Order: sequence, then C-alpha cells, then structure tokens
Amino acid sequence: MGRLCSPKCRLGRIMGWLQIMLGGLVIVVSIASLFKFYNAGFFLHHEDICEHFYHVGDAYDGFDIRALNDRVGEVLDRMDKLQEKLEKTVQEMEKNKVDLGKSAMTRLEHKRFLEQEVIRPLYGAHIALRQIRLPRAEGIRNSTMKEEPLINTFVVEEIRKYITPKENRVGKTNIYGTERIYNTVGHACVLMKKELEEYMDYDIGSYCKDDWSLSQKLMVNGCDPLPRRRCLTRASKVYQKPFPINESLWRLPDDRNVRWSNYQCRNFQCLSSKNPKRGYSKCTGCFEMDKEKLKWVTNSSLPVDFLIGDVLAIKPGEIRIGLDFGVGTGTFAARMKEQNVTVISTALNLGAPFNEMIALRGLVPLYVTLNQRLPFFDNTMDLIHTAGFMDGWIDLMLMDFILFDWDRILRPGGLLWIDRFFCNRKDMDDYMYMFLQFRYKKHKWAISPKSKDEVYLSALLEKPPRGI
Repeated sequence: MGRLCSPKCRLGRIMGWLQIMLGGLVIVVSIASLFKFYNAGFFLHHEDICEHFYHVGDAYDGFDIRALNDRVGEVLDRMDKLQEKLEKTVQEMEKNKVDLGKSAMTRLEHKRFLEQEVIRPLYGAHIALRQIRLPRAEGIRNSTMKEEPLINTFVVEEIRKYITPKENRVGKTNIYGTERIYNTVGHACVLMKKELEEYMDYDIGSYCKDDWSLSQKLMVNGCDPLPRRRCLTRASKVYQKPFPINESLWRLPDDRNVRWSNYQCRNFQCLSSKNPKRGYSKCTGCFEMDKEKLKWVTNSSLPVDFLIGDVLAIKPGEIRIGLDFGVGTGTFAARMKEQNVTVISTALNLGAPFNEMIALRGLVPLYVTLNQRLPFFDNTMDLIHTAGFMDGWIDLMLMDFILFDWDRILRPGGLLWIDRFFCNRKDMDDYMYMFLQFRYKKHKWAISPKSKDEVYLSALLEKPPRGI
C-alpha cells in the first residue's frame, strides 16, 4: 500500500492546483483583453489609430515632425551645455580649493551664478519642452487632426502667438470667407531662427529696440514678410514738421527727422558722393539735389537716356499711376508728380536713409525686397519704371519671376520703362530675351557701351491686350 500523504503534502498539492488554475485564468483574461484591444484598434499604426477613433486620414497631416525633433534636440543640447558648465565649475573649485577660503564667492555672487548659469538655462529648456504642441483633434466645423505649421520651430512666445491661426470670435466665417486668419512669415525665417527670435524678443507695449537693420537683414535673406510686432516704434525725439510740398521735393530734409544710429553718417550732408565714408555705394549722388534736378528732363549725350516728356507724349493723358522699382531717393516720382502722375517708389535702406528721404520729400516709399510679390492687384498700373537695381548680377530665373510679376500688375496698354539696365556684353542676349519674351510693342530701344566689357540697355515697351 502506498504511503499516506501528510497534511503538508496535501497542502502543497492544493497550492499547486490553485497556481495552475490561476495561471490558466490569467491566460484566458490576457487573450480576452488582447482580443478587445485588437477590436478597439490599438494594434493599428499611428495613423490608423487616429482614423479609427477620430475618423481622420492622417494623424500627422500638417504636423512638422522635423521641427519637433529639432526642438527636442535643442533642449538636449542646452542640458548638455549646462552639465558641462557645472562640471567645469566644480573642477575649477576643486582645483583651487587651497585658495578657496581667500577667493570664495560671496552670497550675492553665488546667487547671481545660480540664476544666470543654472536656473535660467533650466527654465529655458523646461519652457521649450512645455511649448511643444502635438497634433490634436479640433472639433470645430471643418477642422481635422492637425497642428499649426512651424509652431514647434520657435521658442519665443511672441512668434508662436503670431503664427498661431486666429479663430473668428463669432464662430462664423469672416468677411474674407474663412474661419480663421493665418498670419504669414517668410519660409526662410526657419533658417534664421536665432535672428528672428532676437527680433521678436521684446516687452509687449514697450518701446521696440532700434533694430530696423536686423529686420532688413531678415527681409533681404528671405524672411519676408516679417511678423508684426506689439511694441512701440522708436522715432527721433526732436522730430520737426516736414517742409511744405512745394519746397520738400527739391530740398534736403531736416537732419533731426531721421534716426541715424544705424548709419555711418549722422546728417544728409555727410551722404554726399564726395565723402568716401558715406556708408553706401548704390545710387551715389542721390542725396545731392542739384544733380537730381537734371535727371529725366535734360538732354544727354547717351541714346539710352530717355526724357519723361517724350515718354508721356507716347500715351498723352493715359499715364496716371505707376511704380518706380529701383534704388533712389524718389527723384523719378518727384518729376512725375510735377506732371500730375502718382508714382510709388520701392526702397531699401542700403547704408543710407532712402525710405526716410523719399517720405520727407512728400512721396510714397514702398519698403519691399526682390523676394516679395508686389502688393498690387492685376492690371492696375499704367507705368513701371526700373533703374539702378536689377542689373547683370541678377539670376535669370529670379529675373523671370520678377518680370512676370510686373507683367501681372501692368495694365494692357501700360508702359514698361527699362532705364539704363547694364550687364556684360556676352550676357546681353540672355537678358534681351527676358525682356522680349512678353511680345510687348517696342516704342524705344537703345543699347550703348558702358565700358569695354559692359553695355547699357534702355527700352520703352507697351503691354499688348490679351484675350480672356
């Protein structure tokens, strides 16, 4: 007969069976749970999960994953730099521990070190992570799973507020027929993140920094249009009343009406072409009114110099509004104003206050770069004049886009006046094709040598009517 099992043995068997039963129960529950999760869609890809729960096609449609990755990498870099700085500080303290009693930090120095070198970098890294926005389901009207473009690219809160779309307060479509307003920034702003964040780092409602040169740097490098700012623009503290219009056209303005801090010169007399330290190279002599008075009204020995009177005589009474695209102080617009023609002058402050000079003469400056589509509607301008800006340095593809934009705003029958365009002789055929491709009517066409290797081209072309 077998040996009877002791109570201890029976208890072991019971516990064994209980473990087997519990194990089986766990397996059953696990399989059931996995089956439920599968039915719920938790084993789908990220996009499929969102489609399952939120009924959208793409979880990350419109979401910049690269910007998110860059932001996390930026925070990690900050933490690494902070760690290196702290370790270096500790090593220096250990190295100099013999003299520690003599040169120990005061409590104020220690407090300042912690605030500037530890707390501030940690706070910046913390805020940078806090500001990361992931895709979210917007349950209003036609919105789907998305995030605002570029939102994770920038850290400065004012930029983030600016580029975030602004929903209409009334919950309906606005006068433009949209549900929200998108503020625009140039795509190259991403490449100039440091400069843009510096530009947008200010106290709301206080005075802006005197940093127009920084904004122009951003603009000419493709960060155009720039974000609007909520700070007060600085102006001259001793600004004087402008001269009357019958005086201002041909008189240098009051020096006190310009902020000179970002220029080499500190007054208009310093901008003379005779001064080698005037700070600019384009349009030398543009601030000398005795020379400016001679332009476009006196005969020249060169056939490429057309007179305003001769140009207006081709379309008597038809030229009323126009655009002067170039570098200058508004003299072309001033001469046209005397003929009752309104001309807007484009200008950049390339080393001198060109915009201020144009405005103080009583004319209209348009602060734009070559990067920007002109802010005029189609077929609206009677005249486009260009001089001294688009020359042989310009890329042919860029010039093509610019010329097509000019064609867009010039009305049928309007005039395109190419004034003293110059380039290398060997490149002239390429540039001539750019001007002639639109099949404009030639009223004037002249080529003249500028130097041994360069030539001038002036032309007066009329845009033809086009069918619908």
